[in-house]
Amino acid sequence: MLRRVRQSFRQVLLLMARRPDLLCGAVLLSVLLVLAVKFTYSRAKNVVAAARPPVRFFSADAPVVDLYLGQLDQVERLRSMAEVSLIFLYAPWCAHSMAARQEVQQVAKKLAKQVQFVAINCWWNQGKCRKQNRLYQYPVIHLFYRRFGPIAYKGPFVAAYIESFILKVITPLTYLPSRTHVDEFLSCHEPRVVGFFLFNSSPQPPGYITYLSSALQALRRDFHGVVRFGIVTSRHVAEALSLGEDQTIYLHRRFNSSLLFPRKQRNFTSEAVCSWVFEHCEIVLQWLQPPGTKSHLLEQELTKGPALLLFVPHNPLGSKPSPILQQVADVAVRYHSCSRSSLNSSFTSRSLCCQSVVLPELRTNVCEVCLNASRPPLPSSTSVRCSFPSFQTSIKHCCLQRLPSPISINTRTSVGCNNFLNSYSPFTQFSACCRKVEPQLNESKAKEEPEMPRVNPTPPSSIPPSPVPQQEGGSITGLSCQTNRTLRFYLLDVALNWPLAVRLGATSNRNASLGRDTSPLSDGSGDGSFVAIVNLKDEIHYVLHRSPAATLTESLEAFIRNFSAPFSLLQRHLVGEEDRRRGGDEAKHQHSPSHLLITELTTSSFLPSIMDHQKDVLLFYYTQWCGFCSVLN
Repeated sequence: MLRRVRQSFRQVLLLMARRPDLLCGAVLLSVLLVLAVKFTYSRAKNVVAAARPPVRFFSADAPVVDLYLGQLDQVERLRSMAEVSLIFLYAPWCAHSMAARQEVQQVAKKLAKQVQFVAINCWWNQGKCRKQNRLYQYPVIHLFYRRFGPIAYKGPFVAAYIESFILKVITPLTYLPSRTHVDEFLSCHEPRVVGFFLFNSSPQPPGYITYLSSALQALRRDFHGVVRFGIVTSRHVAEALSLGEDQTIYLHRRFNSSLLFPRKQRNFTSEAVCSWVFEHCEIVLQWLQPPGTKSHLLEQELTKGPALLLFVPHNPLGSKPSPILQQVADVAVRYHSCSRSSLNSSFTSRSLCCQSVVLPELRTNVCEVCLNASRPPLPSSTSVRCSFPSFQTSIKHCCLQRLPSPISINTRTSVGCNNFLNSYSPFTQFSACCRKVEPQLNESKAKEEPEMPRVNPTPPSSIPPSPVPQQEGGSITGLSCQTNRTLRFYLLDVALNWPLAVRLGATSNRNASLGRDTSPLSDGSGDGSFVAIVNLKDEIHYVLHRSPAATLTESLEAFIRNFSAPFSLLQRHLVGEEDRRRGGDEAKHQHSPSHLLITELTTSSFLPSIMDHQKDVLLFYYTQWCGFCSVLN
């Protein structure tokens, strides 16, 4: 083996001695190959370029401290310099952060003397903010009140809403120096909490910091700040609320008795006070603000029952509620005021419409059938109208055939009465009172007999029966307790939720809806509002079409009463029906009947098309998001 290797090596040396140019070429080629490989692998470390260092996100003239390197350790130092601080966590590439930057700068220029504005880049990988926080979306706003925080802002990134939220954090408590201020504070439809603390003994009496923290805890739950906290420091003013003991917290309620915080049963902490307030407060109008991303906010509320959605123009910086909001709040409060409209005995005895009827079988028995309206008594100036549709039929089928046997009375002075409920209705109730009349009694003797308390009998033929919609003219006070279709009232800002209003049936232009134009909406409202009732369980919703001559209060009352009727008088809104009406004439001219191969069916055209005896119908069900369905077309 070694001999062969030696022979091969000698042959190579002899060949190299004969051809020296071949030897030099091989050596040079080997050196170049080694240098190329070494140069290639030496550059592999610099293939990925280093990220550019971040720059300022906010302009230099903005009163915002921009920590664009993610210096999270400096936030604590900046917070200690101000009583209220706003921390804006952003990502430089995020479009939402760029849009919110303009809004935050606008607010910072107005509140720079009261609030410390700090912005921090929480995206740069070398910064401490990115290393210590894992954010799922940008931007994020946190507020700190002294050492309390963070209070996360969950509202829209609009300057007016951000400023309103900051002002509520700056003044979480409303000082009530007099009884007039207390009455004005409690007159609002929103939940109100009043705390009584005496500041005579010390600058900060025991429990005051806890009460202050409770108000800040409430802002954590609801950025709208619907529940407001007030404070009374005078014993004379506290007596107006029957608060005699110091460190007492009072929850004002409209429909039920007001409450005092049970300090013996619960721990006196900010979390306990805040939870107690939200458990027992009465909210008749609830603000909804969909986040704009996928969420279950609307689903959670709509699954609770029928919902009245009111899209109204809203200014969060307004010192007082707008006239539209006041009208809506008044309707909602009266709708839930059940204690004033419950049907009691005194109200039942004053029937609005009665008629005496002789029983067909027994001529000596006379029954008086009364129609009791379950609503508050109308003013004396209002004309009372009897509404007995198909009166004789109603008596035979509703009342007289179901009279119990003891109703036939042998004595002349005895009266037997019974109430009948033919169908559940929040508006009407039939009652029948029967007695036996002696046939030989003349008119003078009949006058001497004791009569039943009633309204003078009025034949229904003398008064024209009022149409069913006229029943809506009454008040809606307490209607929520008289029907099984109780409505929940929700408010939405029409400027922020206009696409949702369009999906529900608002068909006017966007500028008109936002109040930028004086032209009225398509539903007849010139104030920029839109109202719809959504019944998710029945998969149906209704749209309020207002008359230009009617006020918002009148339209809302009629709308609610029509929905609460046992047989709804409202016409359901069909999605896309109005678009088909607009394009109906154009389609007739553009497409002849012979070219129309597929007919789009709606609720109104379903039965006429399906029940055609001369044609067989192939019905194809589809949905808008089905990609396979579009291929079949």
